[in-house]
Amino acid sequence: MITKSRLQIPRPTARPGEDPDFSYLDLSPAGSVDKPPLDARTRDIQHLASGLVRVLDDDHVAKGPWNPNFDASELQIGLRWMMLNRVFDERMWQIQRQGRISFYMQALGEEAISIAQGMALRSGDMCFPSYRNQGLYMYRGVKLVDMMCQCLSNTRDMCQGRQLPIMYHSKSGNMFSISGNLGTQYPHAVGWAMASAIKGEDHIAASWVGDGTTSEADFHHALTFAAIYQAPVILNVVNNQWAISTFQGTAAGQRRAFAARGLGLGIPGLRVDGNDFLAVYSATLWAADRARRGGGPTLIELVTYRGGAHSTSDDPSKYRPKDEWDAFPLGDPVERLKHHMIAEGHWSDKKHESLIDELRTEVTAAWKEAQKYGTMTEEPWLDPATMFDDVYAETPKHLESQRRRMLEVERGE
Repeated sequence: MITKSRLQIPRPTARPGEDPDFSYLDLSPAGSVDKPPLDARTRDIQHLASGLVRVLDDDHVAKGPWNPNFDASELQIGLRWMMLNRVFDERMWQIQRQGRISFYMQALGEEAISIAQGMALRSGDMCFPSYRNQGLYMYRGVKLVDMMCQCLSNTRDMCQGRQLPIMYHSKSGNMFSISGNLGTQYPHAVGWAMASAIKGEDHIAASWVGDGTTSEADFHHALTFAAIYQAPVILNVVNNQWAISTFQGTAAGQRRAFAARGLGLGIPGLRVDGNDFLAVYSATLWAADRARRGGGPTLIELVTYRGGAHSTSDDPSKYRPKDEWDAFPLGDPVERLKHHMIAEGHWSDKKHESLIDELRTEVTAAWKEAQKYGTMTEEPWLDPATMFDDVYAETPKHLESQRRRMLEVERGE
């Protein structure tokens, strides 16, 4: 019998008021996915794009070949940076709700990605981040005060008031400027990696996009160039299940894993538990070592969950169950690492609470200092004349004329 074709409309598995349903997620037991040699051919490791690299099991025990075997100090370093990321986000969210900054985006639930990958990369590697990689900026040495000042667009703003809040950059930290146009960082990362290879360096590039951005043309252009020229780059897809209010199935995430997007081009894919700090670190280090040895690009899908709203302009209760974050089967990355360290005898609840207090004090001190450089309602003000700077190498006459007229108006002439 011949049936008529029907338009397929991707729909989330649960809406507000319904029970969370993550049955669509394919999960592998911790330690069950093999770790191939760095010179493995893409055709021989295609299964890594559909399995799930995991190290920590449900009892917080590290298992399998991807276990990086961290010592106590390394675990504590990772946990501290993740917790600082979360405490910073909490404070900045509150500050926005008080009307003291205009906009903010949290990384709640995704902290392990920035910190574990930051630890796996080298300082000379170039990062092309997305807007939920603030932890990576912190790890690479950007001061909390400077990040706060950027959100305030004040006299110490690294962007001189020319960028939306949370779009940081750091030349010294090899951190490219965040772009509000999603996906543009992918081709930039591939181009930088190609240049590194041309110069004979062993530095690699890494970039991050969300699941929704895999539908953008820039994503596919970047993969094509990376594959053809075997660019030493790690291309990360942070699959946090939601692109603003659009379920990841809209980007075809339910059809096939995002990690498999590069297989047709010969790019190996790793699908990784993005809330498992140990798995994220180990998978990133594998991809980085492969790239440095001439193995070319790797596409990593980090399966995680956006625990909060997309931004301060968003209300997730309008499109997903209120308790969906609590029901996510891969849990909370901070809690998972904390419990692993307790199980290993390297941590305790008392130490954890003490560290939270210490970090809150640190963030509060940074905020008090940031306010000295001006806020949205308090002096000192950013000089508006700076809008004419850095537009051209040599300022043209018409801009000089506009600058003079603006100054005349300010003086009341």
